[in-house]
Amino acid sequence: MLRKHIVRPALPVLLLLAVLSGCGKEGTPPPKGPQPGALPSYQVRGPDAVTGSPTLDAARSRGHLVVGAKEDQPYLGEKNPATGAYSGFDIEIARMLAADLGFAPGQVEFRTIASANRETALQNGQVDYYVGTYTINDNRKKLVGFAGPYFVAGQALLVRKNETKINGPQDLAGRKVCSAAGSTPYQRIQKDYPKAKLIGYDTYSACVDNLISGQVDAVTTDNAILQGYAAKVPDEMKVVGQPFSTEPYGIGVPKSDTALRLALDDALQRHEENGDWKKAYDATLGLSGVPAPQPPAIDRYQ
Repeated sequence: MLRKHIVRPALPVLLLLAVLSGCGKEGTPPPKGPQPGALPSYQVRGPDAVTGSPTLDAARSRGHLVVGAKEDQPYLGEKNPATGAYSGFDIEIARMLAADLGFAPGQVEFRTIASANRETALQNGQVDYYVGTYTINDNRKKLVGFAGPYFVAGQALLVRKNETKINGPQDLAGRKVCSAAGSTPYQRIQKDYPKAKLIGYDTYSACVDNLISGQVDAVTTDNAILQGYAAKVPDEMKVVGQPFSTEPYGIGVPKSDTALRLALDDALQRHEENGDWKKAYDATLGLSGVPAPQPPAIDRYQ
């Protein structure tokens, strides 16, 4: 249950959009996003490449996959408000795995799902699988299945560029800290740093908007997400301190669909070995200025 201090923004997230469109300061160049020509293409396998998955059987009957994603995370999962197109590293992971399941790019529909609603979306069949900075942990494994991990991040802090007194979570007492309600970073601050004044929104973009306008002192989530925001507007924000958690990102699937989970593990391994994983990273999350790490070992749990 969410605590009473979780609030919802009363106005649309306009300030952040203005900043990210290059309007934050006079003369600031428009931020660069993933360039389509730099993205790898993925060979689509036959429609019967994977059998025994009720989730895939339903997707083939409807003619397309429905993949849950984020829409407000620079270089990871972004939705273009003008075209409706999604882009980012998580989006590329979803596309390369879809190709191995037998679905062409035009047969993949992305659907934005908030952090707090991911398990419900998978349990209710709203999405076939979910790729969106989704940390694998034991509590979530009781509700859904996970393929991967495909990336490891760590919780960090985003502050305004002129901030000098916040350099790590030990400095958060009495400070307003924002994160996405229902996320593991939100829960960690709530549990481990109770003196922080925690604020929860549905999206990280709302948190960043409030950071820029001075309504909160810090935003906390995974460093990969925060690096993307900071890279978009480096004159406004910065990531401080060292990561203070380990966040293995997985692909969420319905808990009972073991065939789908193992097929996604196999697909992920193929794309790591053939170089697609690194090409996708370099064309998306790599634009934040952080070189590609080695992919983590895949956990084929029973």
